[in-house]
Amino acid sequence: MHTVGIDVGSTYTKAVLMNGEGEILAHCIRNTGFKLTQIARECFETCLETANIKASSCDYVIATGMGRHQCDFKDLAVTELTAGARGAKFFFPETGTVLDIGGQTMKASRIESSGKVGAFRMNDKCAAGTGAFLEKTARYMGYSTQEIGPLMETSRESVPISGVCAAFTESEVINHLSLGTPPGDIMQGAVESLTTRSVQLMKRIKGQPEFTLIGGLLRFKSMATTVESVLGTHVNVPPDGHCQFACAIGAAQLAQV
Repeated sequence: MHTVGIDVGSTYTKAVLMNGEGEILAHCIRNTGFKLTQIARECFETCLETANIKASSCDYVIATGMGRHQCDFKDLAVTELTAGARGAKFFFPETGTVLDIGGQTMKASRIESSGKVGAFRMNDKCAAGTGAFLEKTARYMGYSTQEIGPLMETSRESVPISGVCAAFTESEVINHLSLGTPPGDIMQGAVESLTTRSVQLMKRIKGQPEFTLIGGLLRFKSMATTVESVLGTHVNVPPDGHCQFACAIGAAQLAQV
């Protein structure tokens, strides 16, 4: 049996091909852009090509993410909350709470023992609680998204960034730079601002251990470390960069039920 999970996110589209034993045979990630249907199909075909499997041998396809309905070859569509919960439990079966930090949204979910989402909160009204907030902060200082991780690793002492509104962040950044504050410390301050928001979301849903963090921002190591510090307990992060593929993996898993 072969199944595919496709996560059509606001920033990136991810696809995962899995066999009946739960092994990941191939995965693909592309910038989503504005041709959602085309990108979803390209990711799907890349996975098939990588694993040397024909489309006719793929038994089921489940799409998730904000653009899931644009995936015109799917068999079923599920929400990111459902796929994220399944993906988190794929790596950490005892997961009780999932925090998903993506490019445009941040979601906290409390997961029941059955694997279903018992409660959730989303921060999708303002970029201040998402990956876009860090990208804007980096851009104000002349850095690219790819440089965010290395930049945070240079931090020695973070500076306060209110994070009340991403639109006002530029003035804060300019002020810190005018005072000679190192860019790494400013970026770490932005991370801590975002982390405070994420912990607030988890508290609102009465999150319970184990805490599993997924989403593109978790590829930056200091992100999980900062969440652990603020939350005061250990957090799980899928290994080998799979934090970014968790929803696609969850969708592929659901396709095998």
